[in-house]
Amino acid sequence: MSFAKWVGGAIGWSFGGPIGAIIGLAIGSFVDNLSGNGTPLLGERQTGRQRQDPYRQRPRQTRQRPKTQSGDFEVSLLILASIVIKADGKQDQRELDYVRQQFRNMYGKDRANKAFELFKRISKQNISTRQVCLQIKQMMDHASRLQLLHFLFGIAKSDGHVADSEIRQIYTISGYLGISNKDYESIKAMFYDITNNAYKVLEIDKNVSDDAVKKAYRKMAKKYHPDRVGHLGKEHQEGAEEKFRQVQAAYEHIQKERGFK
Repeated sequence: MSFAKWVGGAIGWSFGGPIGAIIGLAIGSFVDNLSGNGTPLLGERQTGRQRQDPYRQRPRQTRQRPKTQSGDFEVSLLILASIVIKADGKQDQRELDYVRQQFRNMYGKDRANKAFELFKRISKQNISTRQVCLQIKQMMDHASRLQLLHFLFGIAKSDGHVADSEIRQIYTISGYLGISNKDYESIKAMFYDITNNAYKVLEIDKNVSDDAVKKAYRKMAKKYHPDRVGHLGKEHQEGAEEKFRQVQAAYEHIQKERGFK
């Protein structure tokens, strides 16, 4: 698959608004050279539709969010990852390697290489975090936004240390994405010692009853179940399994600590 077909083949709502503008700038003149060889241009679907302007803001969806495709999630992830990686004023090679490896795990080598090429172009831009996040909040379902946040913490932790500047940036992104403080703290706790953070993962206080612990576990297991992101494809379901395992580990730790079944 060519680079342009990869960009144009699996992206839906992210062709519009600020994200579409970022993609357009990232591709630049590269796309202009493809009009004569049968390769879809940026914003052109492979269903025979007329080319769309990637810089045009799509009409606000008032009833139902459009379905987030794998490509929408992928592009959103690349843009937010570029913001987090630059949060501490430098691009650590270990963080870049983490992004590349995670994409290889999810998409395979060929698609990951194309994604990383786009990532390098995106990372050279000055991006409005607020505008990008507000588009994602408007168009992407809650479960997928939680998965984005989990990945961003993984990037920040990949160099062995989460800098305060990275924490602040992820917190800002979380707020713009419409993610609650409890959900933010729950996912953040997954990247620290489970011994001290099991209750945070389950979004409860240490003084709650055993029944409340069990109820919280059922609630969180449902919230983070991989099937919640099944519409993004198997590759993202597998990524979501890590959050699900962390919820299970937190519950088992509390269960052992308290001695209940």
